[in-house]
Amino acid sequence: MAPRRVLVTGSGGQLGHDLVAGLSGEVPDGALKGDARTGRLGDRPAVDVVSAPRQVLDVTSREEVLAAISALRPLVVIHAAAFTNVDGCEQDPDRAFAVNALGTRHVAEAARRYGAHLVVVSTDYVFDGTASRPYVEWDQTRPLSVYGLSKLGTELEAGEEATIVRTSWVSGAHGKNMVQTALGLSDSEGPLRFVDDQRGRPTFTADLAGAILVLADSRLSGVFHVTNDGEATWYDLVRAVLTACGGDPGRVEPISTAQLDPPRAAVRPAYSVLDNAAMRLSGLPLLPHWQDALERLVRVLRPESAPAAKRT
Repeated sequence: MAPRRVLVTGSGGQLGHDLVAGLSGEVPDGALKGDARTGRLGDRPAVDVVSAPRQVLDVTSREEVLAAISALRPLVVIHAAAFTNVDGCEQDPDRAFAVNALGTRHVAEAARRYGAHLVVVSTDYVFDGTASRPYVEWDQTRPLSVYGLSKLGTELEAGEEATIVRTSWVSGAHGKNMVQTALGLSDSEGPLRFVDDQRGRPTFTADLAGAILVLADSRLSGVFHVTNDGEATWYDLVRAVLTACGGDPGRVEPISTAQLDPPRAAVRPAYSVLDNAAMRLSGLPLLPHWQDALERLVRVLRPESAPAAKRT
């Protein structure tokens, strides 16, 4: 019997890279190895994975998407393609909506037409950050930015039968992210100033990919928040990165969002901590603490200088 086929859009991105690795039977850099039922990768049944980076499949083209899914006939489509530059979306809203909202419309239409289950990836930025407790999947959305609104478009276009995965503050071994930035700055001198009035849940692609594949296997519809455990500010995260790579966390100084120079184009929610309620209530495995995941990632990126970080 031929293995089932899974199409991954946006496979050139940091999450797409780890999704393809996990589907191919590999262990993504920094992942916990183990039984796939726990969300850990490296012990999965054979899958015919089709990797579709932006250069191969332009999701803004309805014709391309319909033709690709018609020819491939995947059982599952994991739609990770997105325009995720938050400030870039603010400066180019047409591109943001074309990729994130209309692109999802095209993928969802093709998935329905050819009988594939659709999994899409969304964001904590669909919320306005005014809550006093972690957001659950059933809280009212109210995006503050073009990025957040375009990703709400992702959710609306995916449809009721799709699996919608909201995540936050994503970092991985492949691609640009805050951990990579902080590691680069660790080699410099002088103070490092990072925002201490935005709070969320750092999430790591090696763990996130495993959870997404569990949801894809289960074909569970609806919205699921999927983040690593714990919460932090950007200041907390950068301090933890420097600690993990053997640097001096005392170099990191807290500033407010209003002190950013230059100011950012897009408004960020001040509080966007996601409660993984649907995962927990469904009895699905939750992701480990973000500091555990960070330590694993730093050991991959800086193996020569990665003592185990201590939680503070």
